Amino acid sequence: MIQIYNTTDEINTTAADLFVSSAQKAIAEKGKFTAVLTGGSSPAGIYKLLASDDYKNKIDWNKVFIFWGDERWVPLNDDLSNAKMSYSTLLNHVSIPKENIFEMYKDGVTPEEYAVTYEQSIRKVLGEEGKFDLILLGMGDDGHTASLFPGEEVLKEETKWVDAYFLAPQNMHRITLTAPLINKAEKIVVVAFGEKKAPALKEVTKGEYNPTTYPMQLIKPVSGELLFLVDKAAAGNN
Repeated sequence: MIQIYNTTDEINTTAADLFVSSAQKAIAEKGKFTAVLTGGSSPAGIYKLLASDDYKNKIDWNKVFIFWGDERWVPLNDDLSNAKMSYSTLLNHVSIPKENIFEMYKDGVTPEEYAVTYEQSIRKVLGEEGKFDLILLGMGDDGHTASLFPGEEVLKEETKWVDAYFLAPQNMHRITLTAPLINKAEKIVVVAFGEKKAPALKEVTKGEYNPTTYPMQLIKPVSGELLFLVDKAAAGNN
């Protein structure tokens, strides 16, 4: 389902409202809310809104568990770190327990080793069902999401929940949730804006099924909801 907005502010408000409503529902029903954050520049406005006085007091942050969809394998104080951005815009400004935050990086281990550890952490919090309440995703100009990049072997993964690999075009290691795990979620919200996203969004939503070229096409919830929040520029002729 695609929802088209006039401005990024409208997208941010909608996404923040969805985060709050999902949190309130999950906490009321299960006593906890499990969310996956995304990186890049797109979600910064959403996180700042959630950290504002108008929003942060609507959520019992003691019952929130935070994971990430993917991460560049860099230290947490590196400007390329998705976690660093998330802390500066959101997590440092709300009363969430440190033990409820699961960063996708650890010193002293390989990304492949930590992918196994990260999956174990997910299983401990979510159980064997592996169903997140809410996953926020972005989409690149090339149709990638999380660290599911065109042409990479990770696109074929069917059993692992978390994987890590060396992304040659960027000359760096990446760690990512896999499509099978993402697709278990209750709600998946994809945020995309700007005209550079228009060609990929059209292919993802209306083109032939070719996830090797447009990995976002792998995101097909098993029983949950998939929602695209886009501006008019990204929507193009969709």
